[in-house]
Amino acid sequence: MKVKRALISVSDKTDLEGFVKGLNEIGVEIMSTGGTAKVIAAFGVPVTEVSAYTGFPEMLEGRVKTLHPKIHAGLLARRDKSEHMKQLEESGILPIDMVVVNLYPFEKTVSHKNVKEEDAIENIDIGGPAMLRSAAKNFEAVAVISSSSQYDDILSKLKKNEGMLDRMTLKFLAAEVFNVTSRYDGMITDYLSGKILDKTVVNESFSDEINISIKKKYDLRYGENPHQKAAFYEDIPCGGGIVTAEQLQGKELSYNNILDLNAAVNIVKDLDAPSVAIVKHNNPCGVAIGKTLEQAYLDALECDRMSAFGGIMGFNKFIDKHTAEVILDQADFIECIIAPGYDDGVVQVFSQKKNLRVLNYPALGKLSSEEKDYKKIPGGMLVQDIDTHVISAKNIKTVTKKEPRKDILEALLFGWKIVKHVKSNAIVLCDGTKTVGIGAGQMSRVDSVVIAVKKAGFKAKGAILASDAFFPKADSIEKAHVAGISAIIQPGGSIRDQEVIDACDKYGISMVLTGVRHFKH
Repeated sequence: MKVKRALISVSDKTDLEGFVKGLNEIGVEIMSTGGTAKVIAAFGVPVTEVSAYTGFPEMLEGRVKTLHPKIHAGLLARRDKSEHMKQLEESGILPIDMVVVNLYPFEKTVSHKNVKEEDAIENIDIGGPAMLRSAAKNFEAVAVISSSSQYDDILSKLKKNEGMLDRMTLKFLAAEVFNVTSRYDGMITDYLSGKILDKTVVNESFSDEINISIKKKYDLRYGENPHQKAAFYEDIPCGGGIVTAEQLQGKELSYNNILDLNAAVNIVKDLDAPSVAIVKHNNPCGVAIGKTLEQAYLDALECDRMSAFGGIMGFNKFIDKHTAEVILDQADFIECIIAPGYDDGVVQVFSQKKNLRVLNYPALGKLSSEEKDYKKIPGGMLVQDIDTHVISAKNIKTVTKKEPRKDILEALLFGWKIVKHVKSNAIVLCDGTKTVGIGAGQMSRVDSVVIAVKKAGFKAKGAILASDAFFPKADSIEKAHVAGISAIIQPGGSIRDQEVIDACDKYGISMVLTGVRHFKH
C-alpha cells in the first residue's frame, strides 16, 4: 500500500519534526488539525488544515475537530470496492492513507494528586480514538501510527520501499491501535468508577468487570526458572510499589528478586522504628526493630544467618555509611538491598560488591486499604482486598489465667505484625522486637512450630510465639512448652479453643486472642 496522504493530529509532539520532514521528502501530502498544523508549518513543511479541507471549523473549544464524514469516509473506504471509491469521488472526499495520532494525556492528568474532575474529563479524547479505530479497521489501505516510538521504523520502511508499506506491517500497526484504545478506555473507566459518586454510578468494592491496564517495563532474563520466559510490567497509571524503585547498581533484577523485594518492602512498611527484613523465597528469615538501623540489621541477621545467605534485605530508614560497612562485613552474600534512601558515600561502599543490586525506594509507605490483591489462575483471576489489618493492645483479649507483662505484650504485637507476612501455616518466635525463629509454609501447624523452635535453638526459651491462625489441637502448645515459650498470640476460633487455653494454663503460658486470621498462600 502506497502512502500518498497523511492526517496528523498529535498531543505529544515528541520527534514529530523529523517524521513529518521525512514524509514530505518522499512526497506525502500532509493534513493536520489546529495546534499540530501550526507546529508542522513552523517546521517549514506544507500542511493543509483539516478545517479548511472539511469546510467546517473546529468548534466547542476543540471538542469537535475531526468528527466529519470527509475524514472518516476517507479512512474507511475500501480501495478494492469501486462503489466506495465512486462515492468518495462524488462527495469530493480524498482517500487518507495514513493516520498519525496520539491521545490526550489522560493518564498523566489523572496521575496528579489533586487533579480536578473537570480537567480529567477534558482530557478524555474522542476524535483521536475514533480516527485510530477507523484507520485500524481499514488497515489493508491505511497505515495507523499510534506512538512516536513507531516513527523511525515506519519512515525507514517507506523510504526503502518507495513510499509503500507491506500488509504485515499494516496489520501489526492496527493491532497496536486496539491495544492503545482499550488501555485508554480502561483508565477512564477506572477513574470514573472511583471518582463519580452520584446515583448514576454503582459504588461497589468489587465490580462485575475489572479493567487491568499494564505496560511492559522491561524483559527479564527468565522467570522463576531458566526455562521460563518472563517480563516485568507496571500498572497504568502507575500506582506506586517497587516498580517505581530506582536501581543504583548491580546486575539486572530477576523475577525472583522482584517478588522478594516486594515481600521485604511490605514487611518494613508495617514498622515505624528503624527496621530490617531479610527475605528468602518470599518468606522472612529474620526481622527486627532496633534503636538504630545497625542494631535492627544485626538482630534480623542473627535470627537465621544460614537462610539469610543470598537473601533480599529491606530497610525502612536511610542507610548511613557506617551501617553499610557493617552490612558488608557481617553478611556472607546478599542479592539485593532496598531502602528509602542512602547517605553520602553509601553507594560507594556497596560498589565493592559490583553484583549487589542496590535499589532506592523513596516512596516507601504503608499500603492503601483501597489496593486490591490479584492472583491469576488459568482461565480466571482471584481478587481480594490487601491485608492491611492492624491491631493494638486494646484489640486483643487475654484468655489465660496468666496475663502477659507489658514487655511481653510489646513482643506479642511485634510478632503479630510479622506473622502476617509469612506463608501459611506460619509460626514466628520473637524475643522482644526481633524474630528468633520462623516456621513457614507447612501443611501442619505443629510442624511449623517444630521448625520455628529448631531454628531458634536456645533462643526459644522465654520467647513469644505468634500463629497466623488458630490451633486445631493442644499438641502445638505442648511443643511450645518444651521449648520454653512464655506467651502466645493467635486468632482463636477453633472448636478446641478451650482445650488449647487449658494447656496454656497448665504450662503457665499466657495467651491472647486477636479474632483475626492472617493466612498467606
